[in-house]
Amino acid sequence: TSHHVAVFILTFFCYVWFHATRKTFSNVKDDISKEWTPTPCNLTWPCPSPNKTWSSHNLFESYDDAKPFLGLLDTVFMFCYAVGLYFSGIIGDRFELRKVLAVGMWLSGILVFTFGTLTQWVHFYNKAFYIVIWGLNGLAQSCGWPSVVAVMGNWFGKSSRGLIFGLWSSCASVGNIIGTLLASQVIDYGYEQAFLVTSVPLFCTGFIVFFGLVSSPTEIGLSDPNKVEPEIKPDETVCFQLASIREIISDDEPLVVGSNPSVNEEDGDKNENETKPIGFFRAILLPGVIPYSLAYGCLKLVNYAFFFWLPYYLTNNFKWDDSKADDVSTWYDVGGIIGGIVFGVITDRFENRAPVLVGMLLVAPFTVWGYERSPNNVAINSVLMSLIGIFVGGASNIISSAVTAELGKQPAVGQNVDALATVTGILDGTSSIFAAVGQYLVAVIQTNLGWDWVFYSFIIMIILALICLIPMIANDVKTLWLKTRLTSSNE
Repeated sequence: TSHHVAVFILTFFCYVWFHATRKTFSNVKDDISKEWTPTPCNLTWPCPSPNKTWSSHNLFESYDDAKPFLGLLDTVFMFCYAVGLYFSGIIGDRFELRKVLAVGMWLSGILVFTFGTLTQWVHFYNKAFYIVIWGLNGLAQSCGWPSVVAVMGNWFGKSSRGLIFGLWSSCASVGNIIGTLLASQVIDYGYEQAFLVTSVPLFCTGFIVFFGLVSSPTEIGLSDPNKVEPEIKPDETVCFQLASIREIISDDEPLVVGSNPSVNEEDGDKNENETKPIGFFRAILLPGVIPYSLAYGCLKLVNYAFFFWLPYYLTNNFKWDDSKADDVSTWYDVGGIIGGIVFGVITDRFENRAPVLVGMLLVAPFTVWGYERSPNNVAINSVLMSLIGIFVGGASNIISSAVTAELGKQPAVGQNVDALATVTGILDGTSSIFAAVGQYLVAVIQTNLGWDWVFYSFIIMIILALICLIPMIANDVKTLWLKTRLTSSNE
C-alpha cells in the first residue's frame, strides 16, 4: 500500500542522515588534524579554509600527534553508541517508536552541530569537551537503528525481507555517500561547514518523523504481516464445522475452537491486540541471537574501520587530496549496496540466510587481501574497494536488517510479545562494542606495524565471523536432514 511506501522512504532517509553525520567526521579527519595543530599555511600545506590561519589554541604539537585522539573519539562514540543500543532497544519496545526516533534525531543534530560547527565559529577548542559531546552523540544516535528496524519489521513480512531489507539496508551506505559528497563540496570553506550541511537535515527530518511516521500497520487498521493464522488440523475440522453451524443457528455466544468459555468476546479481542515487551535476558537467549551478535560484531569492526579510516588511509598512503580520497571512498558503500540487494534476493530463496552469508564470508578475506595490494591507481582501487563492499558490507547489511528482523519475529518470541527493537539493540550493541575497540586498535596497529597489518587483522576478524556462524549452519543441516527423513518416511 501507499503506507508501506511511505514507511520505507521515511525510515530510509532517517538513517541516511544519521549515517551522513557520522561519515562527516571521518571525511574531515585530515582537515581537523591540520586545524588542531599549529602548522603554518604554505603552498605545500594549504590552510583548511580560505584566508584562515590558526596558530593558537593548538591541541597537539604535530599533525601525527592528533591521530590517536581522533581514534579515541571514534572509540568513545562507538562505546557510547553500543551502551545506548542496549537501552534504546528496550525503550523502543515500551514507547512509541516514532517518538523515540524523533528525539534521537533532534538530540544528535544539535550535538553534531555543536561539536563541529559551533565550536569552530566561536573558536573554542578543548579535548574534554570534544570527548563528552561526541560520546553524547553516540548515545543519541543509538535511538536510530533499533527503532527503524522495528518499524520496518512491523510493516514487512518474512517472505520478501531479503529483497525489501536488501534495498532498505542500503540506507547506511547511501548516507555515507551523501555525507561524503556534501563534505567534499564544502570542505574548502572549513570543516565546520561539512558538519553544518549534515546536522541541519538530520534535525529537520526529526519533525517529519514525529508527525508523519506510522510505527505499525495495526495503528491504522491494517493487518499485521507477521501474524500467522493458525492452521486447522484434520482432527479439528469437525469441531470447526460444528462451531460454524452453532454460530449461525443459535443466538447464544458462539463456540470458538480453543477458546476459554469464561473469557468474553471483548476481553478476547483486547488480549489478542495487546502486546507486552520482552525481557532483556530472555531476548539474549532467543535462538540465533548470540551467534549472529558475535558474527556481526566481527564484521562491524571491519565495516566501521573502512567507514572511519578509509579516506584517511587514501590520503596518507597514496598522497591523494582530501576531496579525491572522499570521492573514491564512496565505492566501498556502492559495493555494500550492491551486495545487500543481490545477496538479499538470493537469501529469499532459502529458508535460512546463514548458508548465503557463509558463502559471502568465504570470499571476503580474498577481497581484503587483494585490496591490500592495490596500486596507486584510482580505477583499480575503486574496483577492489567495491568488491570488499559487496562481500563485507553486503553481509553486514543483511545481518543488521533482514536477519535481525527475523530473530525478533521468530516463533519463540510469541505472537503478542514486542521483541524486535530489543533484539536489534542487542545485536547492534554487541557489534558496536567490537567496532569501538577496533577503531582504537586500527590507530595503534597502523602506528606501530603499518597499514599492511591493519588489513591482516581485518582478514582475521572475517574468519572469526565465519566461525561464529558454524552453529547456525549445523542447525540448518540438521533441519534439512530431518525434513528429508520425514519426507522419505511419508513416501
